[in-house]
Amino acid sequence: MTVSIQSTTTESIWPSLSLAAWQDTYATVHRWTQIVGKIRLALAPNLNHWWQSTLYVTPRGLTTSVIPYGTRTFQISFDFLDHQLQIETSDGMIKRIPLTPRSVAEFYQTVMTALSEIGIEVRIWPMPQEIAEPLRLDQDDQHSAYDPEYAQRFWRILVQVDRVMTLFRSRFMGKSSPVHFFWGSFDLAVTRFSGRRAPEHPGGVPNMADWVTREAYSHEVSSCGFWPGGGAVVEPVFYAYAYPAPEGFQDYPVQPQAAFYSSEMQEFILPYEAVRQADDPDAALLTFLQSTYEAAANLGHWDRAALERNPHLQG
Repeated sequence: MTVSIQSTTTESIWPSLSLAAWQDTYATVHRWTQIVGKIRLALAPNLNHWWQSTLYVTPRGLTTSVIPYGTRTFQISFDFLDHQLQIETSDGMIKRIPLTPRSVAEFYQTVMTALSEIGIEVRIWPMPQEIAEPLRLDQDDQHSAYDPEYAQRFWRILVQVDRVMTLFRSRFMGKSSPVHFFWGSFDLAVTRFSGRRAPEHPGGVPNMADWVTREAYSHEVSSCGFWPGGGAVVEPVFYAYAYPAPEGFQDYPVQPQAAFYSSEMQEFILPYEAVRQADDPDAALLTFLQSTYEAAANLGHWDRAALERNPHLQG
């Protein structure tokens, strides 16, 4: 069933997303995206900072984009309008799996069976990343919720965030990541680089090997993103951080007024609700992205004249 999106109200464009209202669906979909992301990770050629493993926002959901498999290619896509997972190959084969309440273990087996039936054999490490008290994905019968309304709300937010972050990314001429979705942390992010090497990252990310983190943070970055929340963060938020954080970073004045530095998270936070309820949500979010980047770039002595298209017009 396709859910039509006709309205252009703020609620339809930037919908509310109470963490408490969809936390069970969130937990299940998080693990489903890890299964799909791990398939891409297992088969795609390595890229710097693990960019070969991420997912991307589409007009219908999230996708792996094209994955090579011998002389064939395929992609796996979540469709949050028709609520199905679609596997497509370059030789015209298609498999569709309904997104309905089902356990992570069942989803795992269904996806792997569907791939095998179209001649794609893949093995993944079945332990989820960046999740407290993880259960093997192929044995997880505890998480099985799927509320299509809230899954779609989450995707609709990603569509808007992807759009604004893509505009923000366009202002930078230096090395920058794509706007991409990390299935480990379940966030949409974009990262700018100063061009300089960074000190070795200390690691310590839950259920993540330190060598993985050190590859991700091998160079100086200013990173920002959207995260639906979790743990001590009880609401959806935008975030921004620098690695390494320059001296005085946490005290740098950033905008809009609702933004603040979280000592616990060690990053700037802007509640999603502050953007959603703003008179101009795009402008509010762009102001946050730009001012937090300036905190990193100005205090870290980045060569802004060389890295930005019009640095004198951007603060």
